[in-house]
Amino acid sequence: MKKFLFLWIAGLSLLLSFSAHAGINEYVATLSEDVSQTWNSRKYDVFVPVWTWHNRLTYDKDKIERYNEEPWGIGFGKSRYDQNGNWHSLYAMGFKDSNKHLQTIFGYAFQKNWYLGANRDFAVGAGYTLSLTQRSEYLYIPLPLPLPLVGLSYKDFAVQAAYVPGFRNSGNVLFTWLRFPLPF
Repeated sequence: MKKFLFLWIAGLSLLLSFSAHAGINEYVATLSEDVSQTWNSRKYDVFVPVWTWHNRLTYDKDKIERYNEEPWGIGFGKSRYDQNGNWHSLYAMGFKDSNKHLQTIFGYAFQKNWYLGANRDFAVGAGYTLSLTQRSEYLYIPLPLPLPLVGLSYKDFAVQAAYVPGFRNSGNVLFTWLRFPLPF
């Protein structure tokens, strides 16, 4: 129950933070337009989960020893780059969670990119994902999971990660995946 409450509070906090900077209606309209444009994109990506790191400062050693940190799975998405070179995606992934059970996540992601060099091949970025996830602990009921996102990319190939905040022995996980384009 504590995890469930945390996720709802995190989602509400994110929503409230956006409303403080710009009107919530303006944010929802912009988000809706971004999602719509991304949905209509003809660019497809593959996501390959490769590493999960449980923050050693927040977990007991016995938990670390039994948790899975190889979340092998696969995901697919549609993506686009906007006029500023920022990345948008609609995606779905399935992978092995920390307890080696199936976890799914799907949602919308945004990453603001800063390009290194005039040719704009390399970029570093930061953003967020607004997603729903399903885990065995919650009987696979979809739960909101807004998360911070970072990435490093070369052209359309990227290494990206999201950090799941949490409490002692719960959450505090860095989830990392590779993203590359499909050739069609």
